[in-house]
Parts: sequence; structure tokens; C-alpha cells
Amino acid sequence: MSGLPAARRTVLKGAALAGAAGLGAAACSTDSKLGHAQTPTPTAPVELGSADEVPVGGAKLYREQRVVVSCPAAGQYKAFSAQCTHAGCLLDKVEGNEGNCPCHGSRFDMTTGKALQGPATVPLPSVPVKLEGGKLVAGPGA
Repeated sequence: MSGLPAARRTVLKGAALAGAAGLGAAACSTDSKLGHAQTPTPTAPVELGSADEVPVGGAKLYREQRVVVSCPAAGQYKAFSAQCTHAGCLLDKVEGNEGNCPCHGSRFDMTTGKALQGPATVPLPSVPVKLEGGKLVAGPGA
């Protein structure tokens, strides 16, 4: 580009920077979505482990299965996708009844799936869950 006039080089650089900035803004948009995974919830039943691992009044993250399970009362379980609805990152921890997304700081209520803090605005999708022989099973048919 050394043969181009300075004004044309400036315009081309500006256009390239504007395009890159637009891509960055689109990648970190405040519009909520299910992110990168095509299926943010299990497509088949998955065994999560002993129901005793989920504290009554609390929640447990099953990161490998992309599921979080809460236990609002003894013997009652609710499950949600552990994939943030903003950009599709997996939640990294549960503190009390709040799940945290490490990518952009979204926080979710683990008893309802509701987004508590943005940029995510859409709740986590619910996942069917059942108790079977003392173990939790999540996914379709659960």
C-alpha cells in the first residue's frame, strides 16, 4: 500500500478498524441467545449422581453434563442448562443459589433459571430431572 496516497490509506485503515469493531460488538452483544452449542441441554437422559450431593435449599453444578440442579425442598429438584444465554459460556460456579458465568459476569437464579445480572437477559432453559433409585437423571424423558 506504499504507493497509495495518504488519504486513501487513512480511509482504508478506518474501514478495516470499523469492521473489526463491528465484529467485536456483535460478538459481545447484549442480545441474549443460547450461544455456541447447538443443544444447550442434554439430548438424552444423563445420570448426574446421588441426589444427596445437592443440598436442600442450594444447588449443584454438573459442568460436564452442562446442567445445574437446585433442591428447593427435600425431595424436590429443578434443573436448568448450565450454558449462559448471553454468549454460550458454561457457568463456572454456584454460590448459594446464584450461578456465575465467567465470560461476561452474568448471574442466574438457580431456583428459577432467571437472569439476575446481565449482560444475559434470557433465563436458562429448564431441563427435566427426576430421582431414580437415589440418583438424579436429567434430560428428555426424565
